[in-house]
Amino acid sequence: MPPVGVRLLIEDNHVVMDNGMVQVTLSNPGGIVTGISYNAIDNLLEVLNDESNRGYWDLVWNAPPSSTGIFDVIKGTKFEIIKESEDQVEISFTRTWESTEEGKAVPLNIDKRFIMLRGSSGFYSYAIYEHSRDWPAFSIGETRIAFKLRKDKFHYMAIADDRQRYMPLPDDRSRPRGQQLAYPEAVLLVNPIEPSLRGEVDDKYQYSCDNKDSQVHGWISTDDSPVGFWLITPTNEFRTGGPVKQNLTSHVGPTTLSVFVSSHYTGDDLAPRFEAGEEWKKVFGPVFVYCNSAFNDDDDPVHRLWEDAKSQAVSESSSWPYSFVASEDFPACDRRGNVGGRLLVRDSYIDDGYIPANGAYVGLAPPGDAGSWQRECKGYQFWSRADEQGFFLIENIHEGEHDLYAWVPGFVGDYKYDALITITPGCDIHTGDLVFEPPRNGPTLWEIGVPDRSAAEFYVPDPNPKYINRLYVDHPDKFRQYGLWERYAELYPDSDLVYTVGVSDYRKDWFFAQVTRKKDDKYDGTTWQIQFKLDNPKATDIYTLRVALASATLAELQVRVNNPKASPVFSSGLIGRDNSIARHGIHGLYWLFGVEIGGASLVDGDNNIFLTQPRSLTPFQGIMYDYIRLEGPPSSSSSPTV
Repeated sequence: MPPVGVRLLIEDNHVVMDNGMVQVTLSNPGGIVTGISYNAIDNLLEVLNDESNRGYWDLVWNAPPSSTGIFDVIKGTKFEIIKESEDQVEISFTRTWESTEEGKAVPLNIDKRFIMLRGSSGFYSYAIYEHSRDWPAFSIGETRIAFKLRKDKFHYMAIADDRQRYMPLPDDRSRPRGQQLAYPEAVLLVNPIEPSLRGEVDDKYQYSCDNKDSQVHGWISTDDSPVGFWLITPTNEFRTGGPVKQNLTSHVGPTTLSVFVSSHYTGDDLAPRFEAGEEWKKVFGPVFVYCNSAFNDDDDPVHRLWEDAKSQAVSESSSWPYSFVASEDFPACDRRGNVGGRLLVRDSYIDDGYIPANGAYVGLAPPGDAGSWQRECKGYQFWSRADEQGFFLIENIHEGEHDLYAWVPGFVGDYKYDALITITPGCDIHTGDLVFEPPRNGPTLWEIGVPDRSAAEFYVPDPNPKYINRLYVDHPDKFRQYGLWERYAELYPDSDLVYTVGVSDYRKDWFFAQVTRKKDDKYDGTTWQIQFKLDNPKATDIYTLRVALASATLAELQVRVNNPKASPVFSSGLIGRDNSIARHGIHGLYWLFGVEIGGASLVDGDNNIFLTQPRSLTPFQGIMYDYIRLEGPPSSSSSPTV
């Protein structure tokens, strides 16, 4: 039997979209999703919540000079039918800013759209934000779409093949069942409703995910008729910060989110600031809310529903850009272009030839300096991965001028193509061979870690047995356990880490984060040592210490050579606000420093480099290293050949 057509029912206070599979009820004219009916369940959303706290778009904003964020659940003031047929319904809920609202409402025109298609087991939503000429300055700290599901039904959460489990209830997080830990998001379950969860830590940041890995996540109701509720984000082009920016996904509530703008794991660098009169328009989405079900007698309904959700996510991604979106602000496929080419790496200290940039992240983003894409937060970004030979293809790019950026796992630094790339509708641009020359001044004398913008390869301790999330026991992401920063002082109670080149193993002997040490009732900064041997350094030679950081939080990196009490040969100054240590992130924003060390500071034989992080007001101030390399003085090398 063919699927029934889409019907639209307009009531005084609600609007209903119904295609016979899913029925979605929205407030009129607010555009808040108040109900989702599916598979004989009258409402998948939390019926105990007020209607405004079930399915909604929201944002956090502030007007200068204030730095206090204002939380705003976006409610429309006007409802409009954009398209209505048996095959498709698209409806709009708009809110228009007026000058009389200055300082009271975010200075944006906002158009929230919802789409339902015939035969589709779900619905789509997107929004258009616009700041016009002569409007006041403001900034956005966060914007997203959120759904609060029924806590009596949805208990199983899945965000990846190896990151899924039965979750605590929201009641478990409140006293007396839960005990707040070092910050409000982290709660120790002391008397949960489900006794097997007693002694675990629940923290929404434990379920964060890189944009590149966050295509589908959601919840499963394992009642007699199993049902899945999934949020599918088919592309990251409208998210800020690039492919390795981390965002929240699903967490106890049961809550599921698609986050578009957020300063989590980056700090205010990813909070877009708009000047008075600055014109800006951006489309966030569409994202797809997908519902699926399994048979009552299915042997493994959880697995079946998750695998089906992943398949649907692949289907949505392959259909991007969607052809059914009605807004002219959303560029259809024929208004986009493609860019392809090959990226090679030239590093004559590793290879005399050109090295294919295997697995490189190659992307187009608004014009800026090399690496600026990780702090870019107003425009769109388009990324792909290069294959083993360094070939890449970036598809469906918006028209306009872009810079081409890249970074290559295994090499430090950022690449930027030396010319703007102009995308016109339908274009296919081939760049030919591009060559990235990573920063380097001389041969590698020694190195610690792997240059991949993460601290995951270093020693991550087991958590305190009192603060365990059982999902991450014997898990590759054990860094997501709560309280690991406290383990450093337990391992090094009186003196700091000492790493001996050629003897120590960074996988066992280099703690994943240089954190403060708590002593009595205060915190102290820490100084790590790298001990190494050097033969006959010349006073006139220049060595380079290459230090790549995976994260920094209100920290400072000081470098000293052979004298821990001397003035530092390098200081980064105060850097970073990504809070990745507290949020179990293993990386935040990437930093790269090249520190010149004169040969006169070195001696024949045993040498020490001292890495000090002196800032110490809180347990969360610190640094995560990505990679450290000492380069010898420059030496001659032949030019590479293709």
